[in-house]
Amino acid sequence: MPLIIVCYFFAFFDRVNISFAKASLQADLGLSNTAYGFGASLFVVGYVLFEVPSNMLLYRFGARRWIARIMISWGLGTAAMVFVQSEWQFYTLRFVIGAMEAGFAPGILYYLTLWFPKSHRGRMTSVFFLATAFSGIIGAPMSGLILNYMNGLHGLDGWKWLFLAGGLPCVALGVVVLLRFDDSIDHAKWLSTDERRLISVQLERQKNQIGERSAWRSLLMPGVLLLGFIYFLIQIASYGLNFWTPDLIKAAGGGSASAIGFLTAIPYVCGAICMLIVGRLSDASGERPRFVAGLILAAAFGFFATGIFNNNVLLLIGALAVLGGGVVASIPTFWTLPPKILTGAGAASGIALINTLGQVGGIVSPIMVGSVKDLTGSTTPALFVIGSLCVFCAVLLLTALPRELKSKDFHPAPSQSLRR
Repeated sequence: MPLIIVCYFFAFFDRVNISFAKASLQADLGLSNTAYGFGASLFVVGYVLFEVPSNMLLYRFGARRWIARIMISWGLGTAAMVFVQSEWQFYTLRFVIGAMEAGFAPGILYYLTLWFPKSHRGRMTSVFFLATAFSGIIGAPMSGLILNYMNGLHGLDGWKWLFLAGGLPCVALGVVVLLRFDDSIDHAKWLSTDERRLISVQLERQKNQIGERSAWRSLLMPGVLLLGFIYFLIQIASYGLNFWTPDLIKAAGGGSASAIGFLTAIPYVCGAICMLIVGRLSDASGERPRFVAGLILAAAFGFFATGIFNNNVLLLIGALAVLGGGVVASIPTFWTLPPKILTGAGAASGIALINTLGQVGGIVSPIMVGSVKDLTGSTTPALFVIGSLCVFCAVLLLTALPRELKSKDFHPAPSQSLRR
């Protein structure tokens, strides 16, 4: 889990550093807000197109080799951003980086289903997604410091150092994954025979309860498609937070790049706290959809408040804290839902499809907010739209899910023989 967290930290750090590089990147390349939003979203286009094929290949070749390949290739692509000199080069490379990273997050989520029974997945998924909070808590201040103090070092602009800092560590981590990951419980030499048997029995019991479905049949399940649409709405909110928070704080008079970096960390700190608390509470109660809905409603309130208080730094930070707590914590809680209806090869493809449909929100959100800002000179109308979509998302979670997704998760008690 610590290695997974570090790997996902750098995956999500790319979402943070592109937002901090925005002003310098636009100035150097002559990009409008719409062009920046379009280029940022092309990352998601590449990600979406190759997501399901990538996860199917992960199922075929094993998590260790495939996740290592993903990390090394996307790390090299991110570092190559230092060579961008034109708008079209920016567009092309962002698409390539997205294609190289495709399959990483759903691959890890599928990988976790091979190790943890559903009674522990709320906590473990929350631990995994702590990386998204750390990317804001650590990554945002680090991005601000790099822009302030490394700009011009060895003839490179600060925004280029940002991409080097995000890309090169991924290459090294890919090598570590290749050397340290185990593909399944059967390969884990650090577990005793009894420990492997205990976990395997629980996982097999859950698999038999759900039933095995082929990779292709899982893609057509109504529950999978509905979860994909719900995740699409969540990702519109998530990308609204990730791509535009530094810009909102700067417009409100947040100060220097370093100060903006530290202020940007506040919503992610709130998200990390909420994530750990909700992970335990949702495991204890088994009421997954209600927790996701409550968090998304908190995010909606945060978006509305952010639009209203966009000119007051203190109130804006308070609104962003609520927004961050809701959005950041809702994502790991949401990902406890797909394993309730998916196992095996069907889980690999189904989770990838849900994530793919969700990531389309990462295409819609930056373009929409950027276009609205270019047309009106303000992000406030777009923030109100995203808040309304969050309310709609909560309604779907509470009213539209099929019975098997609404069912409670309970901790299965191991048999007496397994305890011995």
